[in-house]
Amino acid sequence: MTQDHHPYRSVLYLPASNTRALAKARSLPVDAIIFDLEDAVAPEQKDGARETLVGALSEGGYGARRRLVRINALDTIWGEADARAFSAGLADAVVLPKVGGPADVDAAGGLVGDLPLWAMMETAAGVLNAAGIAAHERIAGLVMGTNDLARELNSRAVPDRAPLMTALQTCLLAARAAGVVCVDGVFNAFRDDDGLMRECVHARDMGFDGKTLIHPAQIATANAAFSPSESEIDLARRQIAAFEEARARGQGVAVVDGQIVENLHVDTARATLARAAGHGPAGKADGGTS
Repeated sequence: MTQDHHPYRSVLYLPASNTRALAKARSLPVDAIIFDLEDAVAPEQKDGARETLVGALSEGGYGARRRLVRINALDTIWGEADARAFSAGLADAVVLPKVGGPADVDAAGGLVGDLPLWAMMETAAGVLNAAGIAAHERIAGLVMGTNDLARELNSRAVPDRAPLMTALQTCLLAARAAGVVCVDGVFNAFRDDDGLMRECVHARDMGFDGKTLIHPAQIATANAAFSPSESEIDLARRQIAAFEEARARGQGVAVVDGQIVENLHVDTARATLARAAGHGPAGKADGGTS
């Protein structure tokens, strides 16, 4: 799967049955939306929610925000109809719940046409098979489902997320090896801005591309946490300039702020500037579809 360079700092879950939320999302400063047909929709509303979502996406207006549709599992009575309802003109990708291995991706691949697939990493089996899932030719991204994973592991919710660290790092390693997007799970206390920022910074320091969100009030915090800071941008520019000057003098390394700058540091610096350039107002980044 070709690597997606669109930013995914903020990835908001929206119930596909909520027409008001579907309309409001067209103006939110969010990088991507997961239109949810699974957990957020009651069983008796699922068929209607699918029709509502098809109508909203057909109407358009979502700008460059990536449109991801989380379908119901294929072993439910709604899953196959969900998968067949969306095409490349309506959505940018389909999100598969509770992926346990590459075979689950194979099963969905024939139902969604050419749409890329994203995998919810929310089971023990899925984490143990993360490398194979991420490397699948149809997979474009991994989404950590930390609530379901914690429930399956019978782990406790603690501020440093230590019980989930092995799973988080395993999936992140798999995503990086395969060159696909990987976004962190949700922060449940949507009124706790400080706690959200701490968890976003933790995820960003680990290497995640962004964070899934449960409320629009969380968007600004996630966008800020996963965007390069002014000091990071300044350092990146100075590292590149110093290294180019050193190369012009026939030297292979430079020194900036008392630290060695080599090729690998320059590559990181250029990536930082690229992220800064691509992280304009969320929802308006280049390369999206309407």
